[in-house]
Parts: sequence; C-alpha cells; structure tokens
Amino acid sequence: MGIEISKTHSLLAQAMDYRAARQDMIASNIANVDTPYYKPRDISFQDALIAKENELYKNPSKQLQMAMTNPRDLKPQEESESLKPTLFFRDGHMARNDGNSVDIDVETTEMSKNSIMFNALVMANKKDSAIFNSVIDASSKIN
Repeated sequence: MGIEISKTHSLLAQAMDYRAARQDMIASNIANVDTPYYKPRDISFQDALIAKENELYKNPSKQLQMAMTNPRDLKPQEESESLKPTLFFRDGHMARNDGNSVDIDVETTEMSKNSIMFNALVMANKKDSAIFNSVIDASSKIN
C-alpha cells in the first residue's frame, strides 16, 4: 500500500476514471450513429461517488435504515456491492426509420459537459497536490 496523500486525492482519481469511462461510452454512441437498431448507452456514477465520499469521510448515510423485526429477515444489501457505476440505455429520443435512436446533438452536448467536468477534476487534483508540495517546499527552507 502506498502513501495516501489525502482522502480527496483518491476520490478525485476515482471520479476522473469514471469520467474517462463515460467519455468512451459517449464516443461509442457517436461512432454508432449510423448503426441500425443501436440504442445509445450512458453511465450513471453520481450515486457511486456520493457513497464513496460518505465512506471516506465517515458521513452518515442519508437513507433510512431497514427495520429488522424478525431474526429471519433478509439482511440489507452491503453498500460496497453497490459502489459501481450503472450502465443504462438513454431513453426519450425518437428512433429513426432504421431503429437507431442516437441523437448527435445530445451526444455532443453530453460529451462537452463531461469534458468540462473532467477538466475541473484535473484542476482540483492539481490544486490538492499543490497544497502538499508547498508544505514540502516550506519545510525544506526551515534549516
């Protein structure tokens, strides 16, 4: 196990991985704009990141706990199993005559939003690392 810079650093790294995966998914949708019967796919990972943040910072879950009234009741699902992004088919767009429902305007808009979010995560990661670099530089000048 390596040195952990901060809890924020690992959360930012995971968020960047998810954003990169979403970028690949959107690019795949654009590449298949002329494929008959292709349905656009997307990745939802906001819930997974919120759960990871709560796990890292020990924030209490904002969900109600399931009441256990009988010892034979089923146990609730572990949160660690649900910390994965979910893949879904994007709905709500009219399919063309060939059955393809990729809307190039929606895909390019989603790609732009995702790129902006990825760049914001990169800048936050740089700022987080810069704080520790400044502490190291300042401590080397003490002598």
